[in-house]
Amino acid sequence: AAHIGAMYTAFLAVATACGTPAMVAALALAQLSNLMGCLTTYGIGSAPPYFGAGYVPQGDWLKFGFILSVFYLAVWLGVGSVWWKALGLY
Repeated sequence: AAHIGAMYTAFLAVATACGTPAMVAALALAQLSNLMGCLTTYGIGSAPPYFGAGYVPQGDWLKFGFILSVFYLAVWLGVGSVWWKALGLY
């Protein structure tokens, strides 16, 4: 969560300065920050207890995190972009 707090504002400022609509930039960064939770064993606060207790081996966590990240990106870019277009966000 600290990296989101530290970098979110900076990335949002750069995106809007480059001409990205503020709402689209904020929502896109929020969605991408959710990927960090499943990618690594330290990407979200609730992950260390599962990893530390041995429920999920690190190799499995990284493998499933990669698979889920690809799935999430496909859904967000496929369905999400159509939905955002229907809502008039871009």
